[in-house]
Amino acid sequence: MPQPKYMMSIDKITAIPEIERERLRPITEKFAFRVNDYYLSLIDWDDPEDPIRRLVIPNEGELMEYGRWDASDEETNYVVPGCQHKYGTTALLIVSEVCGAYCRYCFRKRLFRNDVKEAVSNVEPGLAYIAEHPEINNVLLTGGDSLILGTPKLRSIIGQLREIEHVKIIRLGSKIPVFNPMRIYEDEQLLELIRQYSTPEKRIYVMAHINHPREITAEAKRGFDVLHQAGAIIVNQTPIIRGINDDPDVLAQLLDRLSWAGVTPYYFFINRPVAGNRDFVVPLERAYRIVEQAKAKTSGLGKRVRLSMSHSSGKIEILAIENGKAYLKYHQSKEGHYGRFMVLDCPKDASWFDDLPGSERYWMNENAVQV
Repeated sequence: MPQPKYMMSIDKITAIPEIERERLRPITEKFAFRVNDYYLSLIDWDDPEDPIRRLVIPNEGELMEYGRWDASDEETNYVVPGCQHKYGTTALLIVSEVCGAYCRYCFRKRLFRNDVKEAVSNVEPGLAYIAEHPEINNVLLTGGDSLILGTPKLRSIIGQLREIEHVKIIRLGSKIPVFNPMRIYEDEQLLELIRQYSTPEKRIYVMAHINHPREITAEAKRGFDVLHQAGAIIVNQTPIIRGINDDPDVLAQLLDRLSWAGVTPYYFFINRPVAGNRDFVVPLERAYRIVEQAKAKTSGLGKRVRLSMSHSSGKIEILAIENGKAYLKYHQSKEGHYGRFMVLDCPKDASWFDDLPGSERYWMNENAVQV
């Protein structure tokens, strides 16, 4: 299958009536738009609520006043330009401000503004920082989308990381496996790069962003297969997104199809309160119920997934929500409070950790009382 054609203007999407394109144009002036003809072919244009359409086609709700640009305070985690170090063993290199798809729910929408420059073309300061910190044993290349980079650039970055002995795992955050799988299975140099640098002792992980089971096409499965053959390990993470996958049957099908394809279900995330994302938010209690109902329909392989919030203070796992109470624990903690267990009131409309009364006492300062 030929490489897909990319479109950066809503006016190129003739399946959308012209009057609707007129209404959507102001949104694309605020938030970037990028899609390709392969992914557009997955949309049922006769269904105005089609979930694939909602993933990439702008909606007027994006202009509603809501949230912040940086809901997880990532700016506080930068140690040198382009490199974040929030958790002890993990560093992030922001290697691209371009995505294959500009998903409308993206928590890094700020990267697609002209006045924001978090990705850097020179990764040397980040690589030097990682080399100087032996506690860092895994590095995530993200953005944007790490697989939007050309293969020579990827080879340069990964090759330099492999020269750092204490870096055991390299992770590639990407939507490309389902947005443009041809970029993977038609690029022999990319597959050779993975064969060279993903070894039994030091693996390359592809952190896929698969949101809906309909994205797992024959082409996507071919891409998974060649990545597996090259030695990569693929895991998946997706938010619970209103109007896209906030349905137990849809999530159960996603968990099954991932497991059948050898892709590990890794995280379900609570959608962050980011500017422009109000229409995609699912309340905490409802998200928890949906996930538990979906897990009841799938095998133990599907049940490996964790429901979490990527809060500024850490990754907070939702263990249960029952009788108006949220039972939580820190799955990761910026301040070293890993495993801290929390029981908090959970109002019906709460959609984020900060919405839970009393949550601030667990993270607003290092002397928070452990209950």
